[in-house]
Amino acid sequence: MRVVVAEDLALLRDGLIRILQAYGFEVVEAVDNGPSLARALNTHRPDVSVVDVRLPPTFTDEGLRAAIDARARVPGLPVLMLSQYVEQLYARELMSDRAGAVGYLLKDRVSDVGQFIDAVRRVAAGGTVMDPDVVASLLARHEDDEPLRGLTPREREVLSLMAEGRTNAAIAARMFVTEKAVSKHSNNIFAKLGLRKSEEDNRRVLAVLAYLQA
Repeated sequence: MRVVVAEDLALLRDGLIRILQAYGFEVVEAVDNGPSLARALNTHRPDVSVVDVRLPPTFTDEGLRAAIDARARVPGLPVLMLSQYVEQLYARELMSDRAGAVGYLLKDRVSDVGQFIDAVRRVAAGGTVMDPDVVASLLARHEDDEPLRGLTPREREVLSLMAEGRTNAAIAARMFVTEKAVSKHSNNIFAKLGLRKSEEDNRRVLAVLAYLQA
């Protein structure tokens, strides 16, 4: 699986490369600034890219902008963003095209290699991965906001785990319920958020996006 890495800190960039290579990924290019990332994504069109939100030259959101621009040219181009802090706006912007194959993790998660690699693989496979701290922040901040107000506590829990990128099987294991129960909660969530029946993965992305936009 071909990967582009974008990180301006040399030690972290080298660490990401080593971790990815150790798990069988091919790092086709590693860059340290926004313009180089834009070129690398356009040139390689990788199976997945691991990108720092803030890159030189201005250290604002060059990584995010390069990723969004690349996904505009290649819809669904898989991108896993890394950030030092919880930035709900960044997560929302990344998902706004509704194409899936996106992830948003805090950099601290990289130290949990298993969790990090799992996130990379899920994004590469077209899934959506959201950092648990981002999800917790959203729950705390928007607990009484529409369109989430109509969800039951159990449905909110399912949606929060869905936002982390977990499958129905993983959600069932986490909540100690059956997959059938999770599926029922998911369908209730889709109905309450006004998401018409379509491909399951697409509705999951739309549900998480509604969650971010609440």
